[in-house]
Amino acid sequence: MRRSSRHADRSLGAALLSLLYPSACPVCNNPSDTLRHAPLCRVCWESITKYEGPSCARCAAPLVSEYAAECGECLQRPPPFTGVLNFGLYAGALSEAIHLLKFSGVRRLARPLGAFLTELTPPAAAGIVPVPVSGRTLRERGFNQTLLLSRVLSRAAGVPVMMDLLIKKRETPPQIGLNARERAANLRDSFAVRGKLHKQRLVLLDDVMTTGATVRECAKTLIKAGAGEVTVVTLARSPLT
Repeated sequence: MRRSSRHADRSLGAALLSLLYPSACPVCNNPSDTLRHAPLCRVCWESITKYEGPSCARCAAPLVSEYAAECGECLQRPPPFTGVLNFGLYAGALSEAIHLLKFSGVRRLARPLGAFLTELTPPAAAGIVPVPVSGRTLRERGFNQTLLLSRVLSRAAGVPVMMDLLIKKRETPPQIGLNARERAANLRDSFAVRGKLHKQRLVLLDDVMTTGATVRECAKTLIKAGAGEVTVVTLARSPLT
């Protein structure tokens, strides 16, 4: 009875706030109808599903054929990480929610987005390492979205977050508009590890994986510092172009 009463109170509160401060879902333009993942409406949020189609066994890039084991990029340049566990495709409501969190400062979306990561099953690890942002980005944005997502997965998996282990030691130009080779060159030697690692197995967490340049450079840096194995966990994966 008490739980149903609390649920009714939350639903009433959401309805009242919607009346006082109406907002439209950025995906379908219908009125937002829930606080938990506002401004996305319930219908659009529930359209976010785990990608179950064919993908590269190494980097999780979506593939056209289910008979292909690895993408051409991984065949030509084997990545330093062991594999990638990815939740969904960077499209539709999922990409909109990530964009709102990352660039519009809608921090409340970190918890429901992080809950999607709990549907994945990362291997046993010594810690979760969020992909770091530069000091300037942190000052401008006020938070690191991968750290917020890492905390949600950490609580569910019982694995500590190693938030100060990997740092971004220099500013880099934006990756938007760069191809895979340019992204790799842009990020080369831009990360560093504080301290030493001793063959630990680590989970490296990023929000979106596009060409894989960021997680490749981060994993390479961790392994060079002594990590035994790095598995990447991502919320969304963009198709290779």
